[in-house]
Amino acid sequence: MEKIAIIGGGSWGTAIGQVFASNGHEVLIYVRDKELKENINKLSINTKYFPEIKLSDKIRATDSLEEAVLFGKIIVLAVPTYVNRQILASIKNIIKKDQVIVSTAKGMEEGTFLRNSQIIKEYTDTPLVVLSGPSHAEEVMRELPTTVVAAGEDRKAAQLIQQLMSSSKFRVYTNPDIIGVEIAGAIKNVIAIAAGISDGLGYGDNTKAALITRGLYEMSKIGISMGGELLTFAGLSGMGDLVVTCTSKYSRNRNLGVKIGEGLTLNEALEEIKQTVEGVRTTKAFYEWYHKTDHDYEIPITSQIYKVLFEKKTPLQAVDDLMLRDPKEEIKVVEK
Repeated sequence: MEKIAIIGGGSWGTAIGQVFASNGHEVLIYVRDKELKENINKLSINTKYFPEIKLSDKIRATDSLEEAVLFGKIIVLAVPTYVNRQILASIKNIIKKDQVIVSTAKGMEEGTFLRNSQIIKEYTDTPLVVLSGPSHAEEVMRELPTTVVAAGEDRKAAQLIQQLMSSSKFRVYTNPDIIGVEIAGAIKNVIAIAAGISDGLGYGDNTKAALITRGLYEMSKIGISMGGELLTFAGLSGMGDLVVTCTSKYSRNRNLGVKIGEGLTLNEALEEIKQTVEGVRTTKAFYEWYHKTDHDYEIPITSQIYKVLFEKKTPLQAVDDLMLRDPKEEIKVVEK
């Protein structure tokens, strides 16, 4: 049995901890909130995110980041992209080379346009695995069958995470294409905002299917141009996560889009959701990255979502502009 440190006691960090603990591993979750720490340790309940679900007795919590990192053979970073650099700067001097870091955030850093694995490698050369795929925390906590992908250039590290997490309720595949897995996981959040806007406007299944399909194409164009492999986008981190995020009631990105489609501003929608919505920052990062680099393809959905979120373009006008673009061939091959 291994010792697992989870950095971040949000919904996904808690769910990952429950998966590891259900397989018999000891789990220590780092949380900043002292009251939440006490509730986890005394009641075995994450009262903020899952007040009705009992946590495994193998899960404890701490408000000491150093204690968590020193505890774990596996260190799971379960915080948003914009927080990762702050966390890594705090722990870089205590990470050991025999530990394994698991990255779960799905985004691109604003300004630097770096993927999460690239940010992590600036601070440590510890073996790294990216965990991604269609995996809403709410369903994982209810032990509904879920399948994800562990991506890593270090095959042994990815296989270790596969071994430690796999069960009859949680299946893990491995994939060496860390670039494709990260890009897919980031872009699907942008497309999910678009799908939510469609729902908020009252559009139907035809519209949703078009957004998912063309969103997958847009995702794959971006990913391949950055070095990802085509088939990755047909896999769990691509099509799988895209479908679930665009259709699920649990999707924060889709729910944000619904509220904007119904007429709320971005700030009003974020205020109602009260949780991190990675797709907002990701939309800004990819839009700015695209316009600061050279490409032989377009990103029409990402561009329209950017204009709705940050330039006050109306969702109806964005739909019109997407539908009235110049005629195109459906598929155009993008070179790496």
